[in-house]
Amino acid sequence: MAKLDEKAMQDFRAQVRGDLIRPGDGTIYEEARKVYNGMIDRKPAIIVRCIDVADVIASVNFARNQKLAVAVRGGGHSGPGLCTVDDGLVIDLSRMKGVRVDPEARTVRVEGGAKWGDVDHATHPFGMATPSGFISTTGVGGLTLGGGIGYLARTHGLTLDNLLSVDMVLADGRFVTASAKKNDDLFWAVRGGGGNFGVVTSFEFRLHPVSQVYGGPMIYPLEKSGEVLKWWRDFILKAPEDINGWFGFLTVPPVAPFPEQYQNKKMVGIVWCYSGPMEKAEERFKSIRAFGPPVIDFVGPVPWPALQSMFDALYPSGLQWYWKADFFKELSDKAIDLHVKYGAQLPTFHSTMHIYPINGAAHRAASGDTAFSFRDANFAQVIVGVDPDPANNPKMIEWAKNYWLALHPHSAGGAYVNMIMDEGEDYVKSAYRDNYPRLAEIKAKYDAGNLFRNNQNIKPSR
Repeated sequence: MAKLDEKAMQDFRAQVRGDLIRPGDGTIYEEARKVYNGMIDRKPAIIVRCIDVADVIASVNFARNQKLAVAVRGGGHSGPGLCTVDDGLVIDLSRMKGVRVDPEARTVRVEGGAKWGDVDHATHPFGMATPSGFISTTGVGGLTLGGGIGYLARTHGLTLDNLLSVDMVLADGRFVTASAKKNDDLFWAVRGGGGNFGVVTSFEFRLHPVSQVYGGPMIYPLEKSGEVLKWWRDFILKAPEDINGWFGFLTVPPVAPFPEQYQNKKMVGIVWCYSGPMEKAEERFKSIRAFGPPVIDFVGPVPWPALQSMFDALYPSGLQWYWKADFFKELSDKAIDLHVKYGAQLPTFHSTMHIYPINGAAHRAASGDTAFSFRDANFAQVIVGVDPDPANNPKMIEWAKNYWLALHPHSAGGAYVNMIMDEGEDYVKSAYRDNYPRLAEIKAKYDAGNLFRNNQNIKPSR
């Protein structure tokens, strides 16, 4: 454990109004160090639960001066546990979760520790939303800074496409705002470049009129997986932009309202989200329902926050997670055959494979317009081994790796940084492609010492 200068520690404690938690604090420390992925078991030297920007500034300065490794925690959902660190300092933003809606400007200001459920709660009474992900317990910060693939991507773009500005604390302790008009190089970098450039204390997003949607899962027999996937591939590439739907291999939960004869069975599903006029929804879905038809159809009118939180209970905090991911420009019939083979081998109840469409509005930006590079991809694939029991980790990891190795030759060659483990510099470079050199230059400008390196790290150019 790091030996900290006690005088410096006393001064630091006097500067911080939030909770300052250390290993000697017993159960408080044990609870504070837990993150979403139960596979991660790290022991920070200090956890600071910041309550405002001043706490963040003090924490960054202390970590830099004491040469401590730093991790920044928003929602804590990082698959490889990059929101915590052994023997270092965790800047925990979880108490900074204020959300302020400006209904006239159609914008929302969100603090760095908020989760998407907090945002939906605040924006839904105004009949508005901004694109986010698929689980409402996900942190706003991590999802946004890595890209933001979700239910509204085909309609309104990625989360980062709706980002208007950020407030940040830089490695030298300065507080800055970045937007299209101010520190525009930094604003370019944070839209996809992750937490490499500082601590984002608040985000400003554009809002859209999204309140009631027409969505939910349609589920089909496993033996129809290839047929369903080919139909979905062809449909979603040409579908109107107000229709979104992701494909997945799944195990049906053993609870109502799922019919008993399908509970605990491996099946395939498409989870839909249509955000156009509700009076046109039934007509729009006639052709969708005509295919198959699904053996389980839970698609219908639903409030946006209800769709966003539909799978929260299925994936509570503390499960073991192992991620593998890739982008795809196309899904060939050969690739689909491989999905049929490996998708049928789900190793545990919670394990799954999802393919998310990222065409439509997500294609309006060019690859160089933001740090997020894969604007030419149509699909984002993620393979996850998930289970409550660590004893099942070896078989989950083996399945995920074998699945990924089989599909990777058919991919676009890089992956979504929010859905990968800690796999090294080459993997990070493949995620950013031609944008990486510019990101490295901006990193050198704002964090030459690489203080913020506990992430999918972009090393500063020299």
